[in-house]
Amino acid sequence: MTRLIVWRHGNTDWNAAGRVQGQVDVPLNELGRDQARTAAPLLAALRPDVVVASDLRRAADTAAALAQLTGQPVRPDTRLRERHFGQWQGLALTDAAARFPTEHARWRAGEPDPGAGIESLDDLGKRVGEALLAAAELVDGGTVVVATHGGAARQGVGHLLGWDHSVLRSVGSLANCHWTELRHNDVRGWHLRAHNVGPITRPAQSEPV
Repeated sequence: MTRLIVWRHGNTDWNAAGRVQGQVDVPLNELGRDQARTAAPLLAALRPDVVVASDLRRAADTAAALAQLTGQPVRPDTRLRERHFGQWQGLALTDAAARFPTEHARWRAGEPDPGAGIESLDDLGKRVGEALLAAAELVDGGTVVVATHGGAARQGVGHLLGWDHSVLRSVGSLANCHWTELRHNDVRGWHLRAHNVGPITRPAQSEPV
């Protein structure tokens, strides 16, 4: 049995301000670093065999808090980056809605390819799903922790589970420094064990942008 923990990074100033991060390399803020330090002992108790992370600092630094406790090196994988938000990156979400009203309406409705240069959900799910599978294959029947991003986590998990976009829309976004647990065995394949698990911390922006 393989256990895969898909962990969202801690809070950033752009999370708090409602700005679209996408693949902009925004660091953790004080709250985010505190969230990572609080979550790390809980994940360390699961005795992870491997720790993998997006190379963007907010995910890599979140993973580093766990690595300090386990002694495991953080293995970077660029495929674990957040969804690329095209022309929206760096904008306040309210500004994106004002400047791109049609695309914003499509995004809000959950259309897989809303336009404005935003990466499609199909491409995102395939990219992150491949990274999750590669991480899981690093150990045989052990525990793998992968630090990534909100939108990336949801679509990557959906890709592994074979869930349609309409199903994924009913699954709540991961809060900062919370995680989804998947397990795999030869009989059931990949299956969802838990979602949005994490420490109780100060409220944080959970919009996956």
